[in-house]
Amino acid sequence: MKKRVVQIFGFLISSLGWLFVLCSMAMDYWRITQIGGQAGSYIIKVAWYWSNLWKDCFTDSTAVSNCRDFAVLWSVTPFVQGVRGLLMCGLTLAFFAVVLCFLGMECTYIGGSNKTKDKMLFSGAVLHFAGGVSSIAGYCLYINRVARVAFAPVVERGVLRYDLGPPIFLGLVGCFLIYLGAVFYAATVCCVIFPKSKVVYAYPGGTYVVPRSRGKTYTGYYRPDWQYNSYLASRQSSSSKISNLSQTTPTKMSDRDAFV
Repeated sequence: MKKRVVQIFGFLISSLGWLFVLCSMAMDYWRITQIGGQAGSYIIKVAWYWSNLWKDCFTDSTAVSNCRDFAVLWSVTPFVQGVRGLLMCGLTLAFFAVVLCFLGMECTYIGGSNKTKDKMLFSGAVLHFAGGVSSIAGYCLYINRVARVAFAPVVERGVLRYDLGPPIFLGLVGCFLIYLGAVFYAATVCCVIFPKSKVVYAYPGGTYVVPRSRGKTYTGYYRPDWQYNSYLASRQSSSSKISNLSQTTPTKMSDRDAFV
């Protein structure tokens, strides 16, 4: 029962994490900057420049937005192209991970035997971890590009210093939930898939049998090697000779001694 609860909890957490990553790809304001908004005049003029993975936009003080969609796939800015690819790769791995984990959970009655289900669940946890690494790499690439311009001492004329928007933080939280769900999955099956080696003591004197393969236990008595057998045989033969010599053999008495 405890194993089922942990697996269900891991499934919910990892699925919620991937939902956060998926929503962040469609959200606006990946980076945003504000121009104007200073006092000193009767009309305070302010404008916002923001962009996401699909377009660049400008919003004025009247809440009117003018957007420019990115061009075709091969003419997009390289770092945006890389972020898209990493996030899509992570989501693709997540699809197969969710399917494997759903089939491998103990509370589902499909997927085969318990051993097969445990292997499927462990494979799903590995795919979750790999997809999370791909997603967080995409977010880090975007953060690095924005921070490099924002903290640069000197920038060219016309280059804006952007701040990070809410989708970045939502995606990072989603990656953390994905890792946490993968840990829950692996904790329920790692002891079953990778059991510890066992040592079976055959004699109380300390002679033991070491298993030759992981996860298998060998029972039975320990059979010494041929050198040990030869040593016992030689010792037994020498002791038998000494015992034979120590025995007294009866002698035949002569007629004179019998007469006396």
